[in-house]
Amino acid sequence: MLNTHRLETAEADIVYDVHGPLLTADGRPPLFMIGQPMDASGFATLVSYFPDRTVVTYDPRGLGRSSRKDGRVDHDPTIQATDVHAVIEALGVGPVEMFASSGGAVTALALVAAFPHDVTTLVAHEPPLISVLPDAGAAERARGGVRDAYEAKGSNAGMAAFIAMTSWRGEFDDDYFAQPAPDPGQFGMPSEDDGSRDDPLLSDRSWAVSSYRPDLDALASAPTRIVIAVGEESAGVFTGRSSVATAELLGQRPSVFPSHHGGFLGGEFGYPGQPEAFARKLREVLDGDN
Repeated sequence: MLNTHRLETAEADIVYDVHGPLLTADGRPPLFMIGQPMDASGFATLVSYFPDRTVVTYDPRGLGRSSRKDGRVDHDPTIQATDVHAVIEALGVGPVEMFASSGGAVTALALVAAFPHDVTTLVAHEPPLISVLPDAGAAERARGGVRDAYEAKGSNAGMAAFIAMTSWRGEFDDDYFAQPAPDPGQFGMPSEDDGSRDDPLLSDRSWAVSSYRPDLDALASAPTRIVIAVGEESAGVFTGRSSVATAELLGQRPSVFPSHHGGFLGGEFGYPGQPEAFARKLREVLDGDN
């Protein structure tokens, strides 16, 4: 059973999906899954492995089916956190469990800091936080290089630069910046400029996400159980390093999940993970086995 809803607010119209009955027979709270810049469609495969749970997915404002009326084009996790809070309130069934990935994990950390009673357990999968890295300045420079490549030559060049950045192992050092600009062709992409300049991943529209600084005091005082998750294939790369650093700041070690940054994805996006094994691990963590 799938029900789609639209929550109208002064600044945005937020579309969210409820898979299953809100009032479950076992009294288990809904499992909310969020991403950024990925919308609800990215969780379709993972949702299929939770037929016994009520799962809620949503499209962040300005992405997918959700529109915005605030005149902004940036994606700020503190703003998105207020939207997620509004959806949780609209559900009307109390706090939820949450799986949040990538930029969604950053939004979720902002949510718990601002609304500590909204989430019972948060599994924050690979939050791409530059602010927690020892080489934060160099990481910002690398991020700027992705934006520059995108603005100069469009999405294929930008995506090639993004792949080069996110697959680099270790700190961003002189060797990284000495590399020539990657050729989109080596990743199976055409070299032509497609004219795109507003992609939330490749432009600076999501820099507020990667520049976000977690409120460690608020997170520590929240009743929410927070688990930082990292993919086993992400060791040493940007999101793997940021996950380990975030976990350390929270006084924990990250929970290791199968596959890569998109380990829960099916084959529909061209870079499949291990969704069945990922779902099994997520179930174990939500049930308290970390």
